[in-house]
Amino acid sequence: MGKATDRVPIDLVLAATPAPRDAWEEVLRADPLALETQSPTWTDAMWAWSRCEDASRLYVGPDGRRLVLPMLRRWLPGRAVAVEASQPPRCGVGGVLAPGGASPAEIAAILAGLPDGRVLRCSFSPNPILASEWAAAVPPGAVAVPKRGHMLDLEGGFENVWSKLFTPKTRTRIRKAERKGVAAECDTSGRLVPVFYEMMTGAVGRWARRQHEPLWLARRRLRYRAPFEKFEAIARVMGDRCRLWVARVDGRPVAASLVIQGANAYGLWAAMDEEAKDSGATGLLVHYAIEDACTAGCRYFYMGESGWSDTHAVFKERFGGRPVPYADYHLERLPITSAENAFKRLVKQAIRFKD
Repeated sequence: MGKATDRVPIDLVLAATPAPRDAWEEVLRADPLALETQSPTWTDAMWAWSRCEDASRLYVGPDGRRLVLPMLRRWLPGRAVAVEASQPPRCGVGGVLAPGGASPAEIAAILAGLPDGRVLRCSFSPNPILASEWAAAVPPGAVAVPKRGHMLDLEGGFENVWSKLFTPKTRTRIRKAERKGVAAECDTSGRLVPVFYEMMTGAVGRWARRQHEPLWLARRRLRYRAPFEKFEAIARVMGDRCRLWVARVDGRPVAASLVIQGANAYGLWAAMDEEAKDSGATGLLVHYAIEDACTAGCRYFYMGESGWSDTHAVFKERFGGRPVPYADYHLERLPITSAENAFKRLVKQAIRFKD
């Protein structure tokens, strides 16, 4: 079934919520741009550790074309009102799935019915490849939060990526790391989750010192946003779609990354020991993860949000990643986003936070 024409108004019917798993999987596999954080399995993983519930929606067009909006709902105390997100912060990319990719008209038709009922805010973190479609579809009152990510096109396979997209210096560093004996392994069983999380905890401590943030506050944010149970659930539920990479120097873990892999790959989290940054371990892991994605037949490797850091951007671009500007969007009944931002500014001023 072809992609709907952008210029023709779309009349979509909400067929089911939560979306039936079989229909959801079918639409996911028919969308060439889909990431596994938009899958029903990912929703199960997020559900397993958080207080959110599945609020996904299945829509059907007049021609029978089906679309799915992955969504998680979190009830506020008292369960009188809720917030919904696709996906919530630090839960990866969400947004509308459709065979061949969703059109602006289809996205607009879905957004027109949201938020509904007792939902105060609907948030969306769409696939950066669809940034222009979402920008054309969101209603005038939507709150846009500018973002920047990096996307790597894997067309032509790994030999093409290695020879034409990796910079010469990057290839040299990778060869040097291999000659130094940096060892790397990929785990799909969850065995390396404790190692990965220990590295995440160490990275938080280093960033806290750089940002002039109290260590207790940084660790509390980590436990709230990304507790150990979250990564346990991801590894357990996602199975071999969760690729946990760890690099070691003389047997000591010095770099780790977590990639979620399906039709496309998504580098979600990474951490490193800065004392071993000259080992080249981090770049070696990126190299192996990209090669692994190419071997699996992935079309794109989303290297994740880069923020506005030149350091992060330069690192990803050494491997051929291209910057992709996009935006997260909030549809709100109350000015929640502005209130949250004002509170964050006050806290940062109080602790003299350094971005």
